[in-house]
Amino acid sequence: MRRLMSCVLALFGCVLLASPTASAESGILDVRPLGGRQFEVVVFSAAMNKPVTLWLSHPGAGAPALYLLNAVDGGETGGPWMARTDIVSFFADKHVNVVVPIGGRASMYTDWQRDDPALGRNKWTTFLTNELPPLLDARFGMTGANAIAGLSMSATSALNLAIAAPGRYRAVGAYSGCTQTSNATAEALIRSELATFGADATNMWGLPGDPAWAAHDPTLNADRLRGTAIYLSSGNGAPGPHEALNDPSINNNVGVLVDRLLVGGTMEAIIGSCSAPLAGRLAQLGIPADVRFRPAGTHAWPYWQDDVHDSWPMMAAALGI
Repeated sequence: MRRLMSCVLALFGCVLLASPTASAESGILDVRPLGGRQFEVVVFSAAMNKPVTLWLSHPGAGAPALYLLNAVDGGETGGPWMARTDIVSFFADKHVNVVVPIGGRASMYTDWQRDDPALGRNKWTTFLTNELPPLLDARFGMTGANAIAGLSMSATSALNLAIAAPGRYRAVGAYSGCTQTSNATAEALIRSELATFGADATNMWGLPGDPAWAAHDPTLNADRLRGTAIYLSSGNGAPGPHEALNDPSINNNVGVLVDRLLVGGTMEAIIGSCSAPLAGRLAQLGIPADVRFRPAGTHAWPYWQDDVHDSWPMMAAALGI
């Protein structure tokens, strides 16, 4: 009998070990007031199995939401939108929730095919389109009307998120971003950008020629943006109004100005040529868009602050504000 009980217990233990454990569900872990209408919100993503911190500007219940995605560093090193622009004061009197996820460096804010040794698990499309909005709507009384915008790397991401989730975003803003992914030049640019953070883009969308690269090309999929309000902008790399020693972003620092002209100028020249095909494709399809190809300007935050101001009337109208 003792031997029989031992066998039964051993078998029962094996069954327990073999049974799958229930995975944690996505949910809001913490809300911390930062003063005024600002909050830090920590949300657990089941898809990525990790917490994600958000900055939130919350005007009260009954308001729509604008999601602002950070640059290639995810807002972790150079700083997020709140540190680099005036969005805190600009939106302080506006009836809209502004949501800035912190993190997602070099991720393109997309769902990766495989976990990456440098970045870990990236399922940002799932998080931003499926997991996060219902949680924020329920906790903060948001209306379910959303807009999304991104800059540089995340400009492409914002377009792809709008394409991936029809109806989730009423408006999309793409500031100084390459709107192609599947041609050789665009793919090389993306691979190089992600490699700066040690990431391997093959883990994202596969080897060259993988259909995933074309599936995430906003220009190829432009027809799926029909019905979405679109704002598209870029400069051409030439010195513009913010390339002056007395500009607040330069603050009379010659080194900053030289870097802006050489690095920022070169990057925006490339981005400008990479943005034009989407504008042409939208026009060909008869899809209206607010296209702002500046006659000058580099790859720099002051221009993206201008873009937020310039695109807001369009987004506000789309959100019903």
